[in-house]
Amino acid sequence: MSRETDRATALEALREGKTPENGALLRDITAGTDSLTDFLMRIYLEDYIPSGGSKIKFVTGNAGSGKTHFSQLMCREAEKRNYRTVRFSAKDIWLNDFREIYLEIIRQCDLEEILKGCAEKMIRDMGYAPADIREGQNFMDMLSERGEGDALTRNEIRGQLRTWFTRNPLLDNTFAACCSLLTGGILGHPVLEKANADLILAYMRGDKTVKTAQLKAIGLVPSPITKMNARHLLRSLCEVIHLSGSGGLMVIIDDMEMLLNRNTADPIRYTKLRREDTYESIRQLIDDIDSMRYVLFMMCFDRELMDDESLGMKSYQALWFRIQNEVVSSRFNRFADILDMDRYGDEAYDAETLCEMSEKLASVMREAGIPASPLDREEAENLRARSVFGRLGLPYLMNRMTLEGGREHE
Repeated sequence: MSRETDRATALEALREGKTPENGALLRDITAGTDSLTDFLMRIYLEDYIPSGGSKIKFVTGNAGSGKTHFSQLMCREAEKRNYRTVRFSAKDIWLNDFREIYLEIIRQCDLEEILKGCAEKMIRDMGYAPADIREGQNFMDMLSERGEGDALTRNEIRGQLRTWFTRNPLLDNTFAACCSLLTGGILGHPVLEKANADLILAYMRGDKTVKTAQLKAIGLVPSPITKMNARHLLRSLCEVIHLSGSGGLMVIIDDMEMLLNRNTADPIRYTKLRREDTYESIRQLIDDIDSMRYVLFMMCFDRELMDDESLGMKSYQALWFRIQNEVVSSRFNRFADILDMDRYGDEAYDAETLCEMSEKLASVMREAGIPASPLDREEAENLRARSVFGRLGLPYLMNRMTLEGGREHE
């Protein structure tokens, strides 16, 4: 997609009250969330996660409260800090089976690129520079040209692969064996044919057409990917991502209010059993999160998923007891597991900030030839007063008033 097409699509999303995917445009219209994103980037993305921490944040609020804008902004900032980022919607992926969540994560992660990063670090550890390898060559090709591809060097490569993967106690055995074979193929020793590399990658991504006999033929003893071992496999993936030189992994799951089946037109529908399986899966992830490293989850949903006592999270006490805030403050708590964007908006979106948000939005839209009129201070004050009694967030209401005001002034 060209830059022009990408920007046009993003502008159309703004006209419909949606968050644009375009990163530059997203930053251009951002105001009011800086204090929150800056805090989370500093505490989590720059310190806690790359130091081996792990965390789950639940992002909630009324429709239009800025959840998606905030999560996309965090995703962009994570990418700038060399994180692997994964985003998907509960509208597309079943959440009741953690196997499906894991497979979506590994499909979106570029595993080959991750392992190339591992291979480059191994090359440096052995005293060589990856930049010296010519295009079309691998590490062993370069060593052979220099007359250094002897048995001692080959044994050192195999020793590196064992240390990084197959003897790493933090990795699942099958996952480690797959990574070792693939990384060896990248280095050029042990040699791995492309067809076999593709077979291993297909297995790791959950391709059901891959047969056990095919994997055994190349020296693997495969175990099926199930919801029972998926969290351990995710833990292994996070470790390898960090080994490759990345800051860590960020996973954002949007639209989790899908669990309530409010919209009959949605393709994924949850029965009572599937909904409770989802809550149990999240509960298990919370219990396991401290045993993981280098990963930040953000789960985003409309507040009805939290407030509905018959179908929402409160209906599954084993989950609710783990995420509810024991001490509720009158001020927004940036350390809390639940980030309530409505409460944050009450503090952060004063009249001055709403005017700034509106001015930024209007400027971007008018530059594209779309009518828009920024709010004045009185309109912003009135908007804040009216929002207290509504079910729509301030950012959405600001967006709508800015665009409707532009049409009125045409």
